[in-house]
Amino acid sequence: MIGSIKHKGLAALYYNDRTKGVKQSLVKRLRQILALLATAVTVEDMNLPGLKLHQLKGNLAGFYAVSVSGNWRVIFRFEDGQAAEIDLIDYH
Repeated sequence: MIGSIKHKGLAALYYNDRTKGVKQSLVKRLRQILALLATAVTVEDMNLPGLKLHQLKGNLAGFYAVSVSGNWRVIFRFEDGQAAEIDLIDYH
C-alpha cells in the first residue's frame, strides 16, 4: 500500500494516470514500480530482479532505492507496512 508520494509528477501518475511531470521515457517503468510499491508489505517485496533494491546512507538514511533507468531512482521508506515519502530523483 502507498502511504504518501512526495514527487508531484509521480502522484499525478499514480492517482490520476496523468503523465505530465515525469519524463515520458520513464512512464512505463514508473507505472510498474508504483504498482509493486502499492502491493508491497515489506521492503523485501521490492527485491526483484532488475530493480536493484538498495538501502541509502547519509542524508537519505532510512530510505531505499530502486532503479528506474540510467541515473533515475525511485526512493521510499517503509512505515507500518506501506511505502511512504516516495520520490523520483536523479542520482547525479
